[in-house]
Amino acid sequence: MTALPPVTAEVAAAALDLLPARLRKRVDGAVAKAAGWPVEVTPDGVVVRAAEDTAVTLKVTGTGVVMHADDAVCSCLLAPACLHRAAVLSRAPLAEAASEPPASEPPEPAAVDEEQGPGRIPDQDPSADWPAAAARSLWEAGVAVLAAGVAGSGAVHRSRLLHASHSARLAGLHRPSATAVRVARRLGEARGDDPAFRLGELVADLAELLESTRLPNRTALTPARRSYTPAGPLRLYGLFTEPVVTASGYAGATTYALAPDGSLRTISDIAPGAADRAAQAANSRVPGGAALSLRELGDGGGLILTSPTVSADGRIGGGSEVRSVRAQGAQWHEAPLDTLWEQPPAAQLDAPSGLLFLAGTLTTDGTFAADGGPTLRLAAPDERLELPYAENLRLLTARPGLTLRIIGRVRSEHPGSIAVLAAVWPGPDGVPVRADLGLRRLNRTHLPPLAPVTAVPHPSPAELPVALDLLRRTVDRTVAGGRPVAAWAAADGDLPHRLRAAGLTTGADCARALADAAADRRHDALGRLLPGDPDAFARAWLAASVYARTATRSLLTASYRS
Repeated sequence: MTALPPVTAEVAAAALDLLPARLRKRVDGAVAKAAGWPVEVTPDGVVVRAAEDTAVTLKVTGTGVVMHADDAVCSCLLAPACLHRAAVLSRAPLAEAASEPPASEPPEPAAVDEEQGPGRIPDQDPSADWPAAAARSLWEAGVAVLAAGVAGSGAVHRSRLLHASHSARLAGLHRPSATAVRVARRLGEARGDDPAFRLGELVADLAELLESTRLPNRTALTPARRSYTPAGPLRLYGLFTEPVVTASGYAGATTYALAPDGSLRTISDIAPGAADRAAQAANSRVPGGAALSLRELGDGGGLILTSPTVSADGRIGGGSEVRSVRAQGAQWHEAPLDTLWEQPPAAQLDAPSGLLFLAGTLTTDGTFAADGGPTLRLAAPDERLELPYAENLRLLTARPGLTLRIIGRVRSEHPGSIAVLAAVWPGPDGVPVRADLGLRRLNRTHLPPLAPVTAVPHPSPAELPVALDLLRRTVDRTVAGGRPVAAWAAADGDLPHRLRAAGLTTGADCARALADAAADRRHDALGRLLPGDPDAFARAWLAASVYARTATRSLLTASYRS
C-alpha cells in the first residue's frame, strides 16, 4: 500500500477538533478501517478512496508535507467535519516539528503564526510567562497519556498532545513540543499495529516530555530551527554512510567524516520518502559541486569545502556560496582515521556523537570481544527488511575468529550490546573489506573462508540485575496499560524487597512510591471513590523511569571500565 505523506501536527489536531462529539467516539474505529483504504499517487499528493463515491485528497507542498488544513479535502457531504478526513489525517505520519532540509541554505528564523488557531496562546504582555503555561499544558497532556496507557489512549489523547505541542512551539518550547509530537506519533503506531512501534521508544519519549515540563525553566527555550554559521575551509576524511528512515515519513542518508581537529562532521540528504529512498540519497552529490556522492565520501573518500556553513552539532549545510573539490581520503587503519580506534572504549562513552570506535574479534558464540573493552552482542540499528543490517550481521557473526574494526552506537538500555553501523575486516584475499552495513548487502564472497577456531574464555556480555530489569519492565508496563496496570502490579509488593536485597535502595524507594501512588484511591465522607492524584502518580512513575535509566547507564559505564 502506498504510504501517506506526513502532515503537520496542527492539521491533524484541527481535523479532530472539527468533529462533533458523536463522531469523536468513532474516530479510533475509523482510523482502523482507513488502513485498508486504497491510496493513489497524484502529481501533487495522494487520493485515498474511502468508498466508491468518497475520496480524501491530500495535497503536499514542495517539502512533501501536508502543511495546511485546506490541503486535506474530502468529497463527502459532511466535509470537512467528517470521519473520512479525520481518519486519514490521523493515520498519516506526523511531520517533524521545525524540520529543515539538512543540506540546504541556512533558513531564516521561523516567524510566529499570527492567525488564531487551535492551541494558540492569545496575545499577552511580553513579560507574561508563556513558557510556564505551555509547559503545564504539555505536562497535563503527557500525564493523561500515562494514566490511560497505550491501551486507553485514542484520538482524543493524541489531539490533546498535538494542541499542547502547538502552544509550546509558539511559546518557544520547541524541544518539548517536538517530543510531544513524537509521543503522539508513537501512540498512532501502537493503535495501528504498526510493526515499527517500539514500546521502549515511547517510554523514553514520554519520560523526556514529563521531565522537561515538570519544572519548566528558561533552559527549555530553544531556537525554532537549527542555526548554521559560516566556517573556514574544511578538509574532511570520510568514515561511513548511515541510512536514515524515520517514523515521521522521512528517509535519506547521512555521511560521517573526520575533520583535522578531530571533530566529526556530517552531510545529509533527508526528505519525505520511504525506506527505499535511503539508497537513492546515498548516491546524491555532496554540496558544493564536487563529483562525489555521499556514499563515495563515506567509503574512504576525501573532500575540501570552502565557505561552508556548520551547525553547533557538526552538520554541514549546503548554502549557495559553498564550493567543494574531491581530495585524497584515508582507510580506517591510516592516519588520521586510525586515531579514532586508539581511544580506550571507556573514554569514548561520553562522546557527543554517541559513536564508539572498537576493534576486536568475533567469538565462537557470536559475540564481539573488544580490545581493551567488554564483550558485546552485535545488534542491528534498524530491523526493517529494506535495510540489510540484520542479514549482514548474521553473516559476520557466523565467522568466529574474524578480526573487526567497527563503528557502532551505544545502546544505553542494553549495556551488553552495540548497534553496529559499519565495519572493516580482512577479505578472502587479505585486502580489507569496508562496508556500510545498512546500505551494502553482503554475501559469503566478502568474507574469508571458515577456519578452525579454538574457543578462548572471555567475559559474558553485561546483563542487568534481575531486580533492576523488573523495575524497568514495571515502568514499561505502566505506559502500556496505564494506571490500572501499575495498581495491579502494586498488589505484589515483592519488587521493593528484591531491589533492596540487591543493594538498590533508591530503586526500592522508587518502586514503593510508584506502587503507593498507583493504588492511592481514597473515599469521601459518603464512601464514594475519589479520583486519584494524576500528578503524584506521574511524578512517581517519572522518578522510577529516571532511576532505571540512570542505573542502567551506570552499569554500562562500569562494564566498559572493568
